[in-house]
Amino acid sequence: MTHFEKWEENPICCLTDLTAIWKILYCTLNTPKVDMERLLGGQIGLEDFIFAHVKGIKKEVNVYKTEDSLGLTITDNGTGYAFIKRIKDGSLVDSVKTICVGDHIESINGENIVGWRHFDVAKKLKELKKEELFTLKLIEPKKAFEIEPRSKAGKSSAGKIGTGRGTLRLRSKGPATVEEVPSETEAKAIKKIDDLLELYMGIRDIDLASTMFEAGKDKVNPDEFAVALDETLGDFAFPDEFVFDVWGAIGDAKQGRL
Repeated sequence: MTHFEKWEENPICCLTDLTAIWKILYCTLNTPKVDMERLLGGQIGLEDFIFAHVKGIKKEVNVYKTEDSLGLTITDNGTGYAFIKRIKDGSLVDSVKTICVGDHIESINGENIVGWRHFDVAKKLKELKKEELFTLKLIEPKKAFEIEPRSKAGKSSAGKIGTGRGTLRLRSKGPATVEEVPSETEAKAIKKIDDLLELYMGIRDIDLASTMFEAGKDKVNPDEFAVALDETLGDFAFPDEFVFDVWGAIGDAKQGRL
């Protein structure tokens, strides 16, 4: 049933569905738990469950910055909600028990950051002065609810969608497409690039890591790769050391060393 058919049948229920969608912070695949390793990204397996995590309790936390690093890894849902993906054990933020993995960061020192990308939020947090108090406004996710059941293979879908070994690629521009799953070696390289993003920039973004891998897999040297990155991701100011390490991960994948 389409959204418009649902509207004709029950407009009140339809409005409730829309309100729930507007409150979604992020989604996880195949688990209702706030599991940051199972976040919904740009690729969805054809038989995946999708669980939505919506806005819950708001909280305001004051933190005294005693160290340069807060121990946070930030990501976002691609539509303006940045949230905490990981908290490093033993870090400054780890000692503040009211700050939790999965919390949406709504503002920093009174500045609303809704609409910011995760790398901008990470930069803002890094720029906070040491030995000063800062304030975070956070929103906890509520218990998840399932918004889409597992698709069942049938005669009508088998010919149109595929065998289940592909993934559904969602794009900010253009239609969704079904693509082949990356090889095991490519997947390992993309995971390594994602780890490097966290190490150097304090963010995790598997789609960004995939884009970087695609930009470099047909290049023959790091200079060509750096040019391709500038053309593809010109808004990012990647450190030279980071670019070199990413090129190393791509090279290892090409030579089958991963």
